Amino acid sequence: MRLFDIKRFAIHDGPGIRTTLFMKGCPLHCVWCHNPEGISYEPTRLFTASKCIHCGAHETEGVEGCPTLALQEAGKDWILDDILKVVEKERQVMEESGGGVTLCGGEPLMHPEALLEMLRALGERGFHRTVDTTFYAAWDTVERVLPHAELFMVDVKHMDDALHRQYTGVGNELILDNIRRFAAVKGRSQLWLRIPLIDGVNADDGNLEATASFIASLPSQPEQVNLLPYHDVGKAKHARMGSQYNPQNYKMDVPSEELLAHAGDVFNHYGITTIIGG
Repeated sequence: MRLFDIKRFAIHDGPGIRTTLFMKGCPLHCVWCHNPEGISYEPTRLFTASKCIHCGAHETEGVEGCPTLALQEAGKDWILDDILKVVEKERQVMEESGGGVTLCGGEPLMHPEALLEMLRALGERGFHRTVDTTFYAAWDTVERVLPHAELFMVDVKHMDDALHRQYTGVGNELILDNIRRFAAVKGRSQLWLRIPLIDGVNADDGNLEATASFIASLPSQPEQVNLLPYHDVGKAKHARMGSQYNPQNYKMDVPSEELLAHAGDVFNHYGITTIIGG
């Protein structure tokens, strides 16, 4: 399994305190991506100029020879047992907090065999399992993974297919169809829908109404709906990668408190309770 990060004591990746495994590779290229180093499946170099002492290690020895960690590589192949050893270190705190392990990315469903191997191993050990996914995958892939996780967290980024393609590089039809099919499964796992709310992208009344209407129409309702206020944490990572954040200069602003409250009111009108953040 190729990971670009392991985050311990995570509190925003599902219930309780969790260990989050970030899988490399994603079919989406969201303009606002928080983890751009996870988009490519290939290892990605990140350079922090403020840490560099100009020793030339990056020219002669590569990442491993950098004494200040100014040069790092995101993307390492792990064997299952080594990942499980990291996870087991936090078993007590996860059990006491009602937490567990979250698989995210990147996009976990891009690598179903590795994902299933990990989920089965975690299940055998009694860990609560969450898959944080775009749902941009064939339904048969989703269906194979369904029995092996207690919770799926899925983003609803935009209801307009053309705008979804503009901002993420792919259309939304497959994603929305998978959400509908998931919601229709009897005895399904829990579903949390997460809406990255970005002023200038998807926080207008038309899209808010369309999103709330879509969720209200599902065969069964998600257990949780989160409004996630936009922030530009990906900007610093692009700088370290030597790439440009939001090269098209799209308008993307943090939603105001008034806009967040208004969005909540729109969803409430459709009988949907929302949580800010998470």
